[in-house]
Amino acid sequence: MRDALIAVQQRVEQQLTHQLSLLGLADQRLADAMTYGVLNGGKRLRPFLIYATAEALGGRREQADCAAVAMEMVHSYSLVHDDLPAMDDDDLRRGKPTCHIAFDEATAILAGDGLLTAAFDVLANAPHQNDVQRLKLIRLLSAAAGGAGMVAGQCIDLGNVGKQMSLEQLETMHRHKTGALIRAAVQMGAVVASEQPDAAITQALEIYANAIGLAFQVWDDILDIEGDTATLGKQQGADLALNKPTYPALLGMEGARTKAQDLIATAHAALQQVSGDTTVLAQLADYIISRDH
Repeated sequence: MRDALIAVQQRVEQQLTHQLSLLGLADQRLADAMTYGVLNGGKRLRPFLIYATAEALGGRREQADCAAVAMEMVHSYSLVHDDLPAMDDDDLRRGKPTCHIAFDEATAILAGDGLLTAAFDVLANAPHQNDVQRLKLIRLLSAAAGGAGMVAGQCIDLGNVGKQMSLEQLETMHRHKTGALIRAAVQMGAVVASEQPDAAITQALEIYANAIGLAFQVWDDILDIEGDTATLGKQQGADLALNKPTYPALLGMEGARTKAQDLIATAHAALQQVSGDTTVLAQLADYIISRDH
């Protein structure tokens, strides 16, 4: 799995560099900040999901490039904005100064804006998709990134710092904040492979995506307590310091581990309903609850 992830990281970063060069960015400082925000050593799990899903359903890797780039631009914009003083107020991201520390707060805001809008330009001009597929990809990503998805999740998160949340409320928050883009990655991979993906397969893939998306967050909460700053690439204990609601706080550490394992079992069961070679998707599910950052 490590080699497969590294191969996708390299491909995505090459594609990101290429697409950034096509944007005609009219200000060098903005271009530098956008590049800094998106080419900073991310795991590229969401693009990996797009490639793996597309290939499982018979698609080719080059067909997924633009969808992968757009997804990573949106994800990176969200991190640039999440790190701002008005939100999570983080100084470190992936072991480096956050964008507003490396540049300044206003430039970081504009860099995030630039990455978000660039994502849809990339999808609108995707050379390996027809107009129907391009529109579907744009609709999937915009819905997942906006007020029905990730943005809502972040708003719920910020509105509940220092407050008690039930397990149901916490899951609702993370199904939006983290899970929406992960679910969209799988959906976009299916669209990349076929203009009209099989409905039953799509439903099974969504169950898989929902399960690994939530497991990803449960494991992040565990790592926030058990990890170290150097390995995590961000401040260890940041959520604890902010008194944010987490799965270990609600379930205890062992309960959180069991929750993550149960979710991965659900993901594996869903993949049994998908025709095609889903080996890589299954391996990714296992990786999510074995990673150290």
